[in-house]
Amino acid sequence: MGGALMLAQFGGMAEHAKPFHGVGSGVFEIAERHDKNAYRLVYAVQLGAKFYVLHAFQKKSKTGISTPQPDVNLIKQRYQAAQELARHDP
Repeated sequence: MGGALMLAQFGGMAEHAKPFHGVGSGVFEIAERHDKNAYRLVYAVQLGAKFYVLHAFQKKSKTGISTPQPDVNLIKQRYQAAQELARHDP
């Protein structure tokens, strides 16, 4: 995930990064598996001159591939906070 984040910081996009829908424009998700576990990292780009990691977590949902609602709510909350910080950043 670190390599994918570094690539995003320099304007690229990793092969396994995809848009994260339902939060806002410029929000992406990196999904990886390790030892039969699923991990997700959600980040936002194009918020002023900064890059924001909104949430990183181990996905434990038993309801399929969708992101659990509490995680989506947290991502939305952090995205709004990042937008507010970007508005006040010179």
